[in-house]
Amino acid sequence: MKDEVSDLRIRKTLVLLIIAAAAASALVTALLINIFERKSEGRNAYIRLVEVTEDDTDPEKWGANWPRQYESYKKTANSTRTRFGGHGGSEAMPEQKIERDPWLKRMFLGYAFSIDYRDRRGHAYMLSDQENTERLSKPQSGSCLHCHASIMPVYRKLGNGDAIAGFEKSYQYSYRELNAELHETGHAHPVSCVDCHDPDDMKLRVTRPGFIQGIQALAASSASLPHLPSIEEWRKGSRAQPYDPNTAATHNEMRSFACGQCHVEYYCASNMKLTFPWGNGLRVEDTEKFWNDTTFADGTRFFDYKHKETGAEVLKAQHPEFELWSQGIHARSGVSCADCHMPYMRDGASKVSDHWVRSPLLNISRACQTCHHFSENELAQRVDQIQQRNFDLLQRAGAALMDQFDAINRARKEGATDNDLQMALELQRKAQWRLDFIAAENSMGFHAPQEAARILGEATDYARQGQVRALDWRSNQ
Repeated sequence: MKDEVSDLRIRKTLVLLIIAAAAASALVTALLINIFERKSEGRNAYIRLVEVTEDDTDPEKWGANWPRQYESYKKTANSTRTRFGGHGGSEAMPEQKIERDPWLKRMFLGYAFSIDYRDRRGHAYMLSDQENTERLSKPQSGSCLHCHASIMPVYRKLGNGDAIAGFEKSYQYSYRELNAELHETGHAHPVSCVDCHDPDDMKLRVTRPGFIQGIQALAASSASLPHLPSIEEWRKGSRAQPYDPNTAATHNEMRSFACGQCHVEYYCASNMKLTFPWGNGLRVEDTEKFWNDTTFADGTRFFDYKHKETGAEVLKAQHPEFELWSQGIHARSGVSCADCHMPYMRDGASKVSDHWVRSPLLNISRACQTCHHFSENELAQRVDQIQQRNFDLLQRAGAALMDQFDAINRARKEGATDNDLQMALELQRKAQWRLDFIAAENSMGFHAPQEAARILGEATDYARQGQVRALDWRSNQ
C-alpha cells in the first residue's frame, strides 16, 4: 500500500514537472519569438507598400510606407502654445502680434507686416495661413512660396527640369500667379516628406535652392564655423567644387540643415531672387554687412522698405532661428535642431524622430531630460527665466526705437531735411535691424541667450544714439 501511494506521488510529481517544463518552454519560445520579431522590426524600419517619387508632395501617400512618422506629422495641426509663443486661440487665425505689441506695428509702417503679423502655428498651416494673410492685399512675390509649400516640382517646371533655374525665376511671378500654379499642378501642400527625405532611401537631404546657395556662400566665406565640422573639413581641400551639403554634411548636421532651409533670414520680394545673406557669416553684423554691400539692379543700396514715418531705408529680418542657434551653446555642443524639436521616440523596437515639430517646452522629458538630468519643473523655470529676461530687453529696445521715431518726426516738423538727419536715419537702420532680428526669431532668445542680449543691447544703444542725433539735428548742419 505504501509503495502504491509513493508511486502515485512520483507520477503526480512527474506530471507537474512535465507541465511546468512545457509552460517554461512555451514562455521561452514566446520570448524568443518576440525578441526575433522586435529585432526584425528594428532591422526593417518600414515596408514599401507604395512607390513615391520626387513629384509626390502629398504626405498622406508617404504615410502608407512610414505610418509612424506620418501619424506624428499630422499632429502639427494641433493647437499648441507656450508663454512666449505659439497659437492657442481660435483655429480661425492666430492672434495678431502687432495688436499685442503696438510698437511692432509702428516699426513696420511702410511694410506689409504692419497690416498683418500673427503668432505662428504648426507646419500644417504654413501654406493656408500665408494664403489667407491680409498682407496679400499688397503685391507679394512668388518667392514667398520657397518655404511655405512643397514647391520643388513647380521650380522644375519653371526651369524646364532645372529646379535652380526655376527658383531663380520665381521672384518674377506674383504670389497669386505662383500659388495658382501650385494648386493647378496638385502640389498645394505645406512642407512634406519629399522636402527633407530622398524618396529612394529616406536619407535626410536639403532641397531648397535658397539654402543650397546660401550654405555654399557661407562655406566659401572666412567666418568661423566650429559647429559645422563638414564645412571646416571642406575648407581644407581644393575648393574646386562648391560645398555640397547633401554629400559633405554629417547626419547630425543634416538634422539642422533640413530645418535651416526655411527657419532663416532671407530676402523675399520682387526686386531680386530670394537670397540668404550668409556670404560673410551668420552673426547679426555679418548679415547686416552682406545687405549693406548688396545693390539692386539699378545700382541703389539694398533695403527692404522705406519707413513710412521717418523715411529711413531699413532692413526687415525674417525668422533667423538657424542663425541665432549657430551662436549658442547647443550648436557648439553638437545639439541639432531635431534633437530638441523632433526628439527620438520609441515605437516598438524602432527608434524614430517625432515629426510633431513643436516647442521642446511641450515635450521636456524627451527633448531636454535626455541631456539635462533635472526635474521638468526646474528645466521649465530655467527656460522661462531666460525668455523673460529677453522679453524685457526686447520691450526696452522697442521703447528706445519709438523714442527715436518721435525725435526724428519732431526734427522734421522743425525743418530738418534728409541730409540733416542722415546719421539719425542710418542709426535707425542699425537699431531696427538688431531689434527685428530678435523680435522675428522664434525662441524668445533661448537659442543663444547671451548673443540675443548683446544684440538687443546694441539695438537700444543705436536707437538712443539716433534719438540724440535727431534732437540735436541743427548741430549736424
